[in-house]
Amino acid sequence: MTPAIKIGDPFITADAIRQRVKEMALQINQDYTPTGRALSVIIVLKGACFFAIDLLRHLTVSTRLDFLQASSYSGMGSTGEVHLHKDITMPIAGTDVLLVEDIVDTGLTASWLLQHLSSHSPASVRLCSLLDKPRGRRIPAKIDYVGFVIPDEFVLGYGLDYDEAYRNLPAIYVAKPY
Repeated sequence: MTPAIKIGDPFITADAIRQRVKEMALQINQDYTPTGRALSVIIVLKGACFFAIDLLRHLTVSTRLDFLQASSYSGMGSTGEVHLHKDITMPIAGTDVLLVEDIVDTGLTASWLLQHLSSHSPASVRLCSLLDKPRGRRIPAKIDYVGFVIPDEFVLGYGLDYDEAYRNLPAIYVAKPY
């Protein structure tokens, strides 16, 4: 059973998210259209799925799609270790890769995934994250496309969860334990 948490008004509204996702897609389109290559979009499950789907709807560059699943969190805190639960299945050698994350906090998962994808010999690998929480950073992680920079708060909604709950909320909320 999921422990009780308290959420208040939206921290980032659904309208603000929609607007920022469109802006990010415009920049990605501008950056990748000149290459003429299909963009391999790798979505980090489960948290980034809402963001990635909305982003993909605005991309005009040719895309290929795959998923991977990794975690370094349990409840409201980092475990300090990355666990790869599902790896990509399509070849990415020689392609441009865009890794799509929901949030970069400690940098542990993002850094690990960037190295992992780079080991497949892509032409390039860039990171796109809806949220960046730089105060929580333990390991450097270069984020090429950032939706929102947020303070060191635990957030949920729009794909982000607390023990698998609250992903379905249309906005992003700060969560506080009761």
